[in-house]
Amino acid sequence: MKEKVRCGWCLKEQVYIDYHDKEWGQPLHDDQKLFEFLVLESFQAGLSWLTVLKKRDNFRKAFANFDAKKVAKFDQKKVDALLQDAGIIRNKLKIEAAINNAKLYLDIQKEFGSFDKYVWGFVNHKPIVNSRKSLKDIPASVAISDAMSKDMGKRGFKFRGSTICYAFMQAVGMVDDHIDDCWKKSKKK
Repeated sequence: MKEKVRCGWCLKEQVYIDYHDKEWGQPLHDDQKLFEFLVLESFQAGLSWLTVLKKRDNFRKAFANFDAKKVAKFDQKKVDALLQDAGIIRNKLKIEAAINNAKLYLDIQKEFGSFDKYVWGFVNHKPIVNSRKSLKDIPASVAISDAMSKDMGKRGFKFRGSTICYAFMQAVGMVDDHIDDCWKKSKKK
């Protein structure tokens, strides 16, 4: 039986392959899952996505299963506890950013009706399917992620640079950057 062709970035470990095959690039419209990716992508800054994926279940426990209403209420005592949690990435600025961003996420839900409507508005509510011959063809950021980052910055979000925004867009399927010969891309042609 012929082996499935996958994007080269995911071939290191099974957790990576599973993430690639089941989630990455799949259009996601569930607000709570979008918040999860928003938080996880901010924790990934400066680290590998594999590091975050391996700690994902611990993040879910530590951050109230990414219930933004609960995260928005985290106090200093909770921050201190998270800084002692070896199961997550213990970065005070990123933990505080997650709490800050939860509050702003809730504001966006009120303003737009959902976080989904807000973020998907940057791509006119439909995925952008790119043609990528190899991993070298995938940029770290694009004009749309620049615009998202700028708007989120004006709203007060932390850890929301253009590269983080583009990784978020890829993760939640706003952008399909699977390489052209990847088995996941072929389903979308």
